[in-house]
Amino acid sequence: MVPWLIAAAIAIILVFAIPVFFGPPYVPTLTPNLNTALDMLELKPGQTLLDLGSGDGKVLIAAAERGWNAVGIEVSPVLVLVSRLRTLKYRGQVKVLWGSYFSVDWPPADGIFGFILQRHMRRVDARIGKWHARPIRLASFAFHIPGKKPIVERNGVYLYEYK
Repeated sequence: MVPWLIAAAIAIILVFAIPVFFGPPYVPTLTPNLNTALDMLELKPGQTLLDLGSGDGKVLIAAAERGWNAVGIEVSPVLVLVSRLRTLKYRGQVKVLWGSYFSVDWPPADGIFGFILQRHMRRVDARIGKWHARPIRLASFAFHIPGKKPIVERNGVYLYEYK
């Protein structure tokens, strides 16, 4: 087998297999849902978005294009590399951290975006509850926090507020 083909196969396995053990698999957020989520967060230019499970950097780029700073946390080393390359244009606004959003220290942020599997939502909710130092909003695409009522639900996005 050709060496580059082997390397590509290993990269594909890393992208899709590693996250299965540590969190959700890589599935990109659809643009209409992404725009809904970012609109619902109501951040202002210069504020910071925290993207839990930042994948290929699509959300980070959309945030930077709105004039926001953005920090992504991603468990797949291949996707960290992909998103760092994709966000080079925004290197002053975007940072990508490698690791699980359950183990990496979260930086200060003004809003949070997540496309997180249902089975992880209680842990994310608990982590936000312990982490936030000021009011903050979470826009969660596709999955809700069990037992917690969102302040708004639109286009498949649940918006939660932590005070």
